[in-house]
Amino acid sequence: MRFLLTTEQRAFADSLGSMLTAADTPSVIRDWGRGDHVAGRALWRRIGQAGLFALAAPEAYEGVGPLPVELVVAFTELGRHAVPGPLVETVTATVLLTGLDDPGPAKRLVPALVTGESTATVARSGSYALDGDTATTRLSLTADGALRLAPGHGPVRRSLDPARRLTILHPDGELLAASTPFAHALLWARLATAAQALGVGLALLDRTVAYVRQRTQFGVPIGSFQAVKHRLADAKVALEFARPLVLGAAVTLDPADVAAAKVTACEAAYATARTALQLHGAIGYTAEHDLSLWLTKARALRTVWGTPGECREVVLSGGGHRS
Repeated sequence: MRFLLTTEQRAFADSLGSMLTAADTPSVIRDWGRGDHVAGRALWRRIGQAGLFALAAPEAYEGVGPLPVELVVAFTELGRHAVPGPLVETVTATVLLTGLDDPGPAKRLVPALVTGESTATVARSGSYALDGDTATTRLSLTADGALRLAPGHGPVRRSLDPARRLTILHPDGELLAASTPFAHALLWARLATAAQALGVGLALLDRTVAYVRQRTQFGVPIGSFQAVKHRLADAKVALEFARPLVLGAAVTLDPADVAAAKVTACEAAYATARTALQLHGAIGYTAEHDLSLWLTKARALRTVWGTPGECREVVLSGGGHRS
């Protein structure tokens, strides 16, 4: 099956990519990891104004969606530029809130998320939340399935990816719902993560191809060596195999399709990261080199919102029925 994006979808991707290129995301990422969120918040607002978060919200909540295919297009670009912040979590919170039986919490919280004026994080009770220290909306899922608005968070812990700041949310807070459509929100979380990982992998491949063309050994570019070509070809095949799975999952939103897309895209990005690290040599190990910002993100995305084992189990079980 061949998936072709429409002219409008390609134009949206190009526009978003141009905006992110101009934003100099490597410096934004490093500031975010140090706890300086000024540039990151400014970029976040521009992303919101571009309509990205509106893709996950119905029109009744000032959104334009749900539009999962367009969301995949957008998150692939976000991954290409390694944009920091609780991007997936804000989409997940939007889907979670707009799926509640009581529209009150969504009417109150979602419009600010859609416009990029606020950010959100979501975590199960006792699990780490991403960027809970900066999120303006913190949603805590309790063990009995209830949804609460967490009033605060615990100490910040650093992740393997320096731009991913982890916290435990305080368990008590305003009760928003006694039960939640978490299974449906999880589909969107995994789909967005898959697209983000695909973008990370594509960026790593592009950067590595450019590097092996300029680095020389024995008087010739190392990209001319057959062993190097084979590693890059393997990475390219893995990423291009993942791309239609991600787009196909956006069309069906079937749990098994989404899980397959998530594990395939994340494993392809992680394999590409390992290839990029090897072909860059010692410089690839240094945190000062921009490559590290994509390397660590590829590793972190591999296990969030479902480990490879968990996603494979969903695929093998057929995914069950849609929630």
